[in-house]
Amino acid sequence: MNKSMNIPAFGNLEGLKVVYSAVEIAGPQSAQLMAEWGADVTWIENTFNGDSMRDTTYVKELERRNQRSLSLNIFSEEGREVFLKLIETADIFIESSKGPVYEKRGLTDEVLWEHNKSLVIVHVSGYGQYGVEDRVNRAAYDQTAQAFSGYLSQNGAQDQPMIAAPYTGDYMTALMVVGSSLAALYKAQKTGVGESIDVAMYEVMLRLGAYYMMDYLNDGITYPRAGARHQNLCGIGVYKCKDGYLSLCLYGDKQNKAILDRIGLGYLWGTEEYPEGTTALWLNGPKADLIQEKIEEYLLTQPVDEVEKDFSNCKIAANKMLTFEELPNHPHYLEREAFIEWETMEGKKCKGPNIFPKFKKNPGQVWRPMPTLGMDTEDILSDIGYSAERIQDLNDKGIIKKA
Repeated sequence: MNKSMNIPAFGNLEGLKVVYSAVEIAGPQSAQLMAEWGADVTWIENTFNGDSMRDTTYVKELERRNQRSLSLNIFSEEGREVFLKLIETADIFIESSKGPVYEKRGLTDEVLWEHNKSLVIVHVSGYGQYGVEDRVNRAAYDQTAQAFSGYLSQNGAQDQPMIAAPYTGDYMTALMVVGSSLAALYKAQKTGVGESIDVAMYEVMLRLGAYYMMDYLNDGITYPRAGARHQNLCGIGVYKCKDGYLSLCLYGDKQNKAILDRIGLGYLWGTEEYPEGTTALWLNGPKADLIQEKIEEYLLTQPVDEVEKDFSNCKIAANKMLTFEELPNHPHYLEREAFIEWETMEGKKCKGPNIFPKFKKNPGQVWRPMPTLGMDTEDILSDIGYSAERIQDLNDKGIIKKA
């Protein structure tokens, strides 16, 4: 049996066929999630050095597991023929490029639908498939998408905006691709008619950063970048404790009373300034500066583990900032099996996050490590009807690259 046919039956996406041509994170990560949930995922790589993700040491093993590698020059005449044959049986095709590259190369949505009328096509780019031409055709990465979307302007300190790392724009875009492609597939399976989805990274981040933007758009209100604190509420942010950092999110009347008692300001509760039932301690409140100062002073005297437990007992949302060193052996991580180990193709042990989220009846699984470049080329082409002689001919011409 061909290696490519040895895909175990598991997960909620069992039987779904996904093909993608993209590098790095935004496009590939969406396919990766579907591969972990049971989909048959074919990863199209170029014929010279493959996906640039291969240059990483360990993350490639996490973000390309459960996939099959096909090394193919899509835009050559004979490579185009292979590609179109491949998508005839696909459910979803994902590509990532600078704007409408596929359209410019003659691989329009309409051409793809001629070969598979129910195909869901996802175009992932920094700025979309149409718009101002100069913008559409620009290179884009996570950080530039954050900058153009207004998301970057909201993060960091007042005197220094800071990117949300690591690669927030890429990973959020991947989630949008998963959601939108499965939504389109739901419709396509009912109607037999495919869909084309234009996912622009900057628009994903625009939507992600709309919480405070809505106040500006409708009332002209702007909030300063708050750094490690909240834009308009006391007691929300990251605070330094005696031996570590605490992430604190203070909200609710009982929670506010409890913290005021602990920082020596309990006398404020029940006054005209802070009447009983006050749920939010606003930064424009009458004693906001004093409350912030006292919270900081109090937490500096407290061991972080103890204050986290105390606040949690008061139903205050608070958590110690865990470091990489603390994560693997934390009891909750261990109980929920948050990390697993698997073997790479080279037989080395690799440790990383487990499959998320946790499906109760149809769980995901890791059945295969990241394949080597072009490892499945022969099997995939054989599966779609190419003879051994034709496969060798394509390899000799550089259209494909066998392992």
